[in-house]
Amino acid sequence: GQQMPRPKRDLQPDYCYHVTVRCNNREFHLTSQECREVLLYAIKRAQEKYGFFCIMSNHIHYLIEPKAPLDLPQIMHWLNWYTAMCFNRMLNRKGHFWEQRYHSTGFHKDDKQRALNTLRYIHANPKAAGIREGFFYTFSNYGTYDRLTDDGLTQWHPAFFSIGNTLDECAARYRYFCIRYTPPKKTERQYFWGSRLLAGRKKPRRGQNYHSAGQMKFSFVHQCQVSGSPEIAAIAQTFTDANRASPAFA
Repeated sequence: GQQMPRPKRDLQPDYCYHVTVRCNNREFHLTSQECREVLLYAIKRAQEKYGFFCIMSNHIHYLIEPKAPLDLPQIMHWLNWYTAMCFNRMLNRKGHFWEQRYHSTGFHKDDKQRALNTLRYIHANPKAAGIREGFFYTFSNYGTYDRLTDDGLTQWHPAFFSIGNTLDECAARYRYFCIRYTPPKKTERQYFWGSRLLAGRKKPRRGQNYHSAGQMKFSFVHQCQVSGSPEIAAIAQTFTDANRASPAFA
Protein backbone atom coordinates (compact mmCIF):
# COMPACT_ATOMS: atom_id res chain seq x y z
CA GLY A 1 0.00 0.00 0.00
CA GLN A 2 0.93 3.63 -0.28
CA GLN A 3 3.04 4.92 2.58
CA MET A 4 1.53 7.80 4.54
CA PRO A 5 3.61 11.00 4.46
CA ARG A 6 5.32 11.96 7.68
CA PRO A 7 3.63 14.80 9.57
CA LYS A 8 5.43 18.12 9.29
CA ARG A 9 7.21 19.37 12.38
CA ASP A 10 5.53 22.23 14.20
CA LEU A 11 8.38 24.74 14.17
CA GLN A 12 7.63 28.03 15.92
CA PRO A 13 9.65 31.22 16.48
CA ASP A 14 11.12 31.70 19.98
CA TYR A 15 10.66 28.01 20.83
CA CYS A 16 12.98 25.56 22.55
CA TYR A 17 13.05 21.94 21.41
CA HIS A 18 13.76 18.77 23.33
CA VAL A 19 15.32 16.52 20.68
CA THR A 20 16.10 12.82 21.00
CA VAL A 21 18.27 11.02 18.44
CA ARG A 22 18.86 7.26 18.53
CA CYS A 23 21.42 5.02 16.91
CA ASN A 24 19.86 2.95 14.13
CA ASN A 25 18.22 -0.25 15.45
CA ARG A 26 19.03 1.07 18.96
CA GLU A 27 22.51 -0.40 18.72
CA PHE A 28 25.12 0.61 21.29
CA HIS A 29 27.52 2.69 19.19
CA LEU A 30 28.23 5.57 21.57
CA THR A 31 30.19 3.68 24.21
CA SER A 32 33.55 4.56 22.64
CA GLN A 33 35.32 7.53 24.23
CA GLU A 34 36.49 8.61 20.77
CA CYS A 35 32.94 8.56 19.38
CA ARG A 36 31.73 10.67 22.26
CA GLU A 37 34.53 13.18 21.81
CA VAL A 38 33.77 13.49 18.10
CA LEU A 39 30.11 14.07 18.92
CA LEU A 40 30.98 16.75 21.46
CA TYR A 41 33.28 18.34 18.90
CA ALA A 42 30.42 18.44 16.37
CA ILE A 43 28.18 20.08 18.97
CA LYS A 44 30.91 22.61 19.68
CA ARG A 45 31.05 23.45 15.98
CA ALA A 46 27.36 24.39 16.16
CA GLN A 47 27.38 25.80 19.69
CA GLU A 48 25.90 29.15 18.69
CA LYS A 49 22.66 27.23 18.10
CA TYR A 50 22.88 24.87 21.09
CA GLY A 51 22.06 24.87 24.77
CA PHE A 52 22.22 21.33 26.11
CA PHE A 53 23.35 17.79 25.52
CA CYS A 54 23.32 14.43 27.27
CA ILE A 55 24.87 11.38 25.61
CA MET A 56 23.64 7.89 26.44
CA SER A 57 25.06 4.67 25.02
CA ASN A 58 22.59 4.50 22.14
CA HIS A 59 20.88 7.89 22.06
CA ILE A 60 21.30 11.59 22.76
CA HIS A 61 19.12 14.27 24.33
CA TYR A 62 19.44 17.90 23.29
CA LEU A 63 17.68 21.03 24.48
CA ILE A 64 18.03 23.44 21.58
CA GLU A 65 16.86 27.00 21.03
CA PRO A 66 17.37 27.73 17.31
CA LYS A 67 17.86 31.31 16.15
CA ALA A 68 15.12 30.72 13.58
CA PRO A 69 12.51 27.92 13.44
CA LEU A 70 13.88 26.38 10.22
CA ASP A 71 17.37 26.19 11.73
CA LEU A 72 16.40 23.09 13.74
CA PRO A 73 16.24 20.62 10.81
CA GLN A 74 19.41 22.16 9.35
CA ILE A 75 21.25 21.73 12.65
CA MET A 76 20.13 18.13 13.03
CA HIS A 77 20.91 17.31 9.40
CA TRP A 78 24.44 18.69 9.73
CA LEU A 79 25.10 17.02 13.06
CA ASN A 80 23.78 13.62 12.01
CA TRP A 81 25.55 13.74 8.64
CA TYR A 82 28.89 14.79 10.11
CA THR A 83 28.91 12.26 12.95
CA ALA A 84 27.51 9.37 10.88
CA MET A 85 30.25 9.76 8.25
CA CYS A 86 32.94 9.81 10.90
CA PHE A 87 31.51 7.06 13.12
CA ASN A 88 31.08 4.64 10.22
CA ARG A 89 34.76 5.10 9.38
CA MET A 90 35.82 4.76 13.01
CA LEU A 91 33.71 1.66 13.65
CA ASN A 92 34.30 0.07 10.23
CA ARG A 93 30.60 -0.14 9.49
CA LYS A 94 28.23 0.90 6.68
CA GLY A 95 24.64 2.04 6.38
CA HIS A 96 22.51 4.30 8.53
CA PHE A 97 24.11 5.23 11.83
CA TRP A 98 21.18 7.21 13.26
CA GLU A 99 17.49 6.46 13.02
CA GLN A 100 16.17 8.41 10.06
CA ARG A 101 13.69 10.49 12.07
CA TYR A 102 14.60 12.30 15.28
CA HIS A 103 11.96 13.02 17.91
CA SER A 104 11.33 16.59 19.01
CA THR A 105 8.86 18.43 21.21
CA GLY A 106 8.75 22.21 21.45
CA PHE A 107 7.68 24.85 23.94
CA HIS A 108 7.99 28.62 24.13
CA LYS A 109 11.32 29.78 25.51
CA ASP A 110 9.53 31.84 28.21
CA ASP A 111 7.79 28.74 29.63
CA LYS A 112 10.24 28.46 32.51
CA GLN A 113 8.55 25.58 34.32
CA ARG A 114 8.46 23.49 31.14
CA ALA A 115 12.13 24.29 30.54
CA LEU A 116 13.12 23.25 34.08
CA ASN A 117 11.06 20.07 33.86
CA THR A 118 12.71 19.21 30.53
CA LEU A 119 16.19 19.86 31.90
CA ARG A 120 15.48 17.67 34.90
CA TYR A 121 14.07 14.90 32.71
CA ILE A 122 17.20 14.91 30.54
CA HIS A 123 19.56 15.09 33.50
CA ALA A 124 17.70 12.19 35.15
CA ASN A 125 17.89 9.99 32.04
CA PRO A 126 21.02 8.02 33.08
CA LYS A 127 19.39 7.33 36.45
CA ALA A 128 16.12 6.26 34.81
CA ALA A 129 18.05 3.90 32.53
CA GLY A 130 19.70 2.26 35.54
CA ILE A 131 23.28 3.16 34.58
CA ARG A 132 23.72 5.77 37.35
CA GLU A 133 22.44 6.01 40.91
CA GLY A 134 22.48 9.82 40.81
CA PHE A 135 22.47 12.63 38.29
CA PHE A 136 26.18 12.96 37.55
CA TYR A 137 27.17 11.21 34.34
CA THR A 138 30.33 11.37 32.27
CA PHE A 139 28.59 12.90 29.25
CA SER A 140 25.85 14.97 30.80
CA ASN A 141 26.19 18.62 31.69
CA TYR A 142 24.31 18.27 34.97
CA GLY A 143 27.53 19.39 36.69
CA THR A 144 27.34 22.79 35.02
CA TYR A 145 24.04 23.36 36.82
CA ASP A 146 24.83 21.67 40.13
CA ARG A 147 28.44 22.87 40.52
CA LEU A 148 28.46 25.88 38.16
CA THR A 149 31.42 24.49 36.23
CA ASP A 150 32.39 25.56 32.71
CA ASP A 151 32.65 22.78 30.14
CA GLY A 152 33.24 25.05 27.14
CA LEU A 153 29.92 23.98 25.60
CA THR A 154 26.93 24.52 27.85
CA GLN A 155 24.81 27.65 27.84
CA TRP A 156 22.62 27.90 30.95
CA HIS A 157 18.94 28.08 30.10
CA PRO A 158 17.35 31.41 31.18
CA ALA A 159 14.87 29.45 33.32
CA PHE A 160 17.81 28.41 35.51
CA PHE A 161 18.44 32.05 36.44
CA SER A 162 14.81 32.55 37.47
CA ILE A 163 14.92 30.25 40.49
CA GLY A 164 17.37 32.22 42.61
CA ASN A 165 18.91 35.63 43.23
CA THR A 166 22.51 34.43 42.89
CA LEU A 167 24.17 31.69 40.87
CA ASP A 168 24.86 29.71 44.03
CA GLU A 169 21.21 29.95 45.01
CA CYS A 170 20.11 28.87 41.52
CA ALA A 171 22.43 25.86 41.70
CA ALA A 172 21.23 24.88 45.18
CA ARG A 173 17.56 25.14 44.23
CA TYR A 174 18.05 23.23 40.98
CA ARG A 175 19.93 20.52 42.89
CA TYR A 176 17.00 20.17 45.30
CA PHE A 177 14.56 20.24 42.38
CA CYS A 178 16.40 17.23 40.92
CA ILE A 179 17.04 15.32 44.15
CA ARG A 180 13.37 15.19 45.08
CA TYR A 181 12.47 13.87 41.60
CA THR A 182 11.96 10.16 40.98
CA PRO A 183 12.33 9.51 37.25
CA PRO A 184 10.00 6.90 35.75
CA LYS A 185 11.86 3.71 34.97
CA LYS A 186 12.38 3.00 31.30
CA THR A 187 10.09 0.23 30.13
CA GLU A 188 11.29 -0.08 26.54
CA ARG A 189 12.39 -3.50 25.39
CA GLN A 190 16.11 -4.23 25.56
CA TYR A 191 16.96 -5.31 22.02
CA PHE A 192 20.58 -6.40 22.32
CA TRP A 193 22.50 -8.80 24.49
CA GLY A 194 24.94 -6.07 25.53
CA SER A 195 22.35 -3.89 27.27
CA ARG A 196 22.66 -5.49 30.71
CA LEU A 197 26.43 -5.75 30.41
CA LEU A 198 26.72 -2.07 29.54
CA ALA A 199 24.41 -1.06 32.36
CA GLY A 200 26.43 -3.06 34.87
CA ARG A 201 29.76 -1.73 33.70
CA LYS A 202 28.65 1.89 33.91
CA LYS A 203 27.48 1.86 37.52
CA PRO A 204 29.97 3.79 39.68
CA ARG A 205 31.82 1.89 42.38
CA ARG A 206 31.63 3.13 45.96
CA GLY A 207 34.08 5.96 46.50
CA GLN A 208 34.91 6.31 42.80
CA ASN A 209 35.01 9.87 41.49
CA TYR A 210 33.03 10.26 38.27
CA HIS A 211 33.14 13.45 36.24
CA SER A 212 30.46 14.88 34.01
CA ALA A 213 31.07 17.00 30.92
CA GLY A 214 30.02 19.92 33.10
CA GLN A 215 32.87 19.25 35.51
CA MET A 216 35.79 19.06 33.11
CA LYS A 217 37.01 21.21 30.27
CA PHE A 218 36.28 19.71 26.88
CA SER A 219 39.40 18.85 24.84
CA PHE A 220 37.80 19.25 21.37
CA VAL A 221 39.62 16.11 20.19
CA HIS A 222 42.76 18.08 19.33
CA GLN A 223 44.75 15.86 21.67
CA CYS A 224 42.83 12.59 21.73
CA GLN A 225 44.59 10.88 24.64
CA VAL A 226 42.34 7.91 25.30
CA SER A 227 42.87 4.22 25.86
CA GLY A 228 41.14 3.07 22.66
CA SER A 229 42.51 2.10 19.27
CA PRO A 230 45.16 4.48 17.84
CA GLU A 231 43.63 3.90 14.40
CA ILE A 232 40.19 5.04 15.61
CA ALA A 233 41.71 8.08 17.30
CA ALA A 234 43.59 8.94 14.10
CA ILE A 235 40.39 8.76 12.02
CA ALA A 236 38.61 11.00 14.50
CA GLN A 237 41.46 13.52 14.41
CA THR A 238 41.67 13.51 10.60
CA PHE A 239 37.93 13.90 10.19
CA THR A 240 37.60 16.80 12.59
CA ASP A 241 40.66 18.53 11.10
CA ALA A 242 39.22 18.20 7.58
CA ASN A 243 35.89 19.73 8.64
CA ARG A 244 37.14 22.37 11.03
CA ALA A 245 36.81 25.15 8.46
CA SER A 246 33.36 24.16 7.21
CA PRO A 247 31.81 27.34 5.69
CA ALA A 248 28.41 26.58 7.26
CA PHE A 249 29.81 26.72 10.77
CA ALA A 250 32.96 28.77 10.46
